[in-house]
Amino acid sequence: MPPNSDVIELGPSPDTTDVLCETDAGPKGTASDLSTLKSTDGRKLELVWINIILFIYVHTASLYGIWLMLTTTKWQTDVFAVILFSLASLGITAGAHRLWAHRTYKANVAVRLILLFFNTLAFQDAVYYWARDHRLHHKCTDTDADPYNSKRGWWFAHIGWLCCKKHPDVTAKGKLIDLSDLQRDPLVMFQKKYYLILMPIFCFILPTLVPVYFWGESLSVAWHVPALTRWCLMLNVVWLLNSSGHMHGKRPYDRSISPTSLVFLIWLRYGEGYHNYHHVFPWDYKGAEMGRYSQDLPTILIRIFARLGWAYDLKSVSMDMVRKRVLRTGDGTHPVWGWGDKEHPQEDIDSTTITYKKKVK
Repeated sequence: MPPNSDVIELGPSPDTTDVLCETDAGPKGTASDLSTLKSTDGRKLELVWINIILFIYVHTASLYGIWLMLTTTKWQTDVFAVILFSLASLGITAGAHRLWAHRTYKANVAVRLILLFFNTLAFQDAVYYWARDHRLHHKCTDTDADPYNSKRGWWFAHIGWLCCKKHPDVTAKGKLIDLSDLQRDPLVMFQKKYYLILMPIFCFILPTLVPVYFWGESLSVAWHVPALTRWCLMLNVVWLLNSSGHMHGKRPYDRSISPTSLVFLIWLRYGEGYHNYHHVFPWDYKGAEMGRYSQDLPTILIRIFARLGWAYDLKSVSMDMVRKRVLRTGDGTHPVWGWGDKEHPQEDIDSTTITYKKKVK
């Protein structure tokens, strides 16, 4: 245990969780686990028009916000919007995703408060519901019980799942997901209880008022740029994991599952770009291999918290396990193909032992 008496142990037991699928580490990957489940039953979508209208407004207003960023906004407002975008992304990646949904590490009250604030700023539902849906996504990937089932098309996986009523399987199997760890976390339950009060304040009201009050930005610009456009861009970046991250890209760790390594998100460094790796090893706090693969923003933040003693029990996967999995189920696109590859890490080269060297006459 770390020197923090205020840490709450999450989950049914310290070493088990409903999220870690044994088949992810098995020789057949996850395909066998899903083969008996439906990918889609052709059910007609029941549209939720209030959501559709709101999303149309948000995306239209965000296009105007982008134009304002190019023509009108003060530089302080642009910087403020980027900062808010980064903090909100950490609330999803380091918080809702890696800490609460997958329990890849543990954290004290200070870290959980910080990440809950960032998460509320992101407005992607309360951690409690976000984690439930994400655990269900891993348990039932690309079946009718998957909230953002990519087998129903790119648009559905990206935004359509929020514009229609849930498939009955999502509701039924969502009730079976173990959420006892979240129910025992008073901070998560506090956010859940008061979310509809906290979210408008942190996501929209404060991001609008701060630029107006502190550097005299116009109310229209403050509303359209750091509030709406920042939020809309954040949503679409996360949604890309559900859509493109299950359709386009390579599968170096398991070719039998739909999640891919998405180049754009890898380049962005906000985390979760190595989505194929994540679905194979969902308990890894890095969401990627060791070394240059794990240098994204949430991983760096978690490591900073760990050095401060605020985060601990960071779970990772050994390189030996990764190599064996790549050779067994990968699609052959893993960056390091062998000796001489320009991407071969120097530390691996330096630590290699070469025996029976050719004698130079």
